[in-house]
Amino acid sequence: MRDVIGYEEKRPETLEAMEAGYPRFLQHPCVAELRARLTAASCRPGRTLWPVRSAKVAAALVRHLGGGETAALLGGTVHAAVHDDAAERPTRARLYLQHTGGLIGSREAEDALVRGGWRGAAASEELWAGDAAAEVQRVLGGLFAGTREADRVLAASGMSAMHAAFTAVNAVQAPRGRTAWLQLGWLYLDTIAVLKKFTANPARDYLHQADALDLAALERTLHGHGSRLAGVVVEAPGNPLVQTPAVAAVAARCRAHGVRVVIDPAISSPFNVDVLAHADVVAFSLTKYATPAGDVMAGAAVVNPGGPDAAALRTALTAETEPPYARDLARLAVQIGGAAEVVARVNANTRRVAEFLEQHRRVKRVWWAGQAACRANYRKIARHAAAWGGVISFALREPPARFYDEVRVAKGPSFGMSRTLLCPYVYLAHYDLVGAREGRAELAASGLEPELLRLSVGAEPVEEIVAELARALG
Repeated sequence: MRDVIGYEEKRPETLEAMEAGYPRFLQHPCVAELRARLTAASCRPGRTLWPVRSAKVAAALVRHLGGGETAALLGGTVHAAVHDDAAERPTRARLYLQHTGGLIGSREAEDALVRGGWRGAAASEELWAGDAAAEVQRVLGGLFAGTREADRVLAASGMSAMHAAFTAVNAVQAPRGRTAWLQLGWLYLDTIAVLKKFTANPARDYLHQADALDLAALERTLHGHGSRLAGVVVEAPGNPLVQTPAVAAVAARCRAHGVRVVIDPAISSPFNVDVLAHADVVAFSLTKYATPAGDVMAGAAVVNPGGPDAAALRTALTAETEPPYARDLARLAVQIGGAAEVVARVNANTRRVAEFLEQHRRVKRVWWAGQAACRANYRKIARHAAAWGGVISFALREPPARFYDEVRVAKGPSFGMSRTLLCPYVYLAHYDLVGAREGRAELAASGLEPELLRLSVGAEPVEEIVAELARALG
């Protein structure tokens, strides 16, 4: 836990010890090396260079910063944005790329280092030998019945998919005078950031309903603001409280007011829940569950072909989405065909682990797909009776540091992997709120405990997972 806090407080001794981290937050070594090489070759002092996924991303970043220029490097194969270091621009640029998933990926950076003569060859790994996109689409087609390939847009990351969905809905709704967005419940931190920062006028157009389960509050918001609302973003279930709103009722109320619905099902994944009928766009990460090894950044956005703006959303989404890099897609294709089998083992383990935690004397509260408050809502979108997903959040009756330091499971901020992962989610995602009285009040209003731990249950033998948790809990 000391290291978690050291990372959040940017303590040099912690940051210097870290070789890698979640790629949108801590640059992969290949990306860092490529940045350094390109900066040395192309930048004068006082300038910052960012290698990004496309010329479109580079141009968007320059617009966001209000200054700078784009560059095509290494024979036009790497696109970059370059800006001066004035007025907090490096921080603003870093956060923009974090929120939108626009930074170049590690495999693309590695290939660029090889092309530039700075590395001899890319690391060896198993890659799909045939049409990788077709294999990924084959699996997604089975999860999104009634869609065509054109409805299923592959993205470079989950946040790339979410940002594209947000932008596509804006493209359709803004000409109608609809520019406001509603955050329903507590969402993943970068989804919150997209809504807070990229609405047309955040002070006016960003709305937040703390309780995702309160349909009466939603009705009041829609009656008060429905004519100017472009969309609502819903997680089903939510991150990290694993709460499931009554998505059919939410969708019906929104559609009656002309509001488009974006649903993120990543916490349980489309392997476990079916939400397309209740959404205009389903946007989610394929890093979770679809790649059990957890070694690919990818996402997807799927248009509901029966939605009122389906054709326009399909066109806008295709134009806005940053596609996966070819080698990422080839790695994803290797894993996605076997993901359902891993997910089935994770599902079975999750119920056993949740029941163990609910009964343990040192555990104060447990949040999972089967929690009593919204179990019925979850059952309505679950694909089958055992489709629980892999995420469990829980709070202890005492500060969690001793348990967190003691428990012998991998520590990390992702989920949906074949191995179990644990993280102090609120400390990692919202440390700025944890240390301030106003921040703690904001967390409390949404039912979030600062010391909440989020467990991503893996596919190991469940007896081993339970035994280790029991040992560390004491």
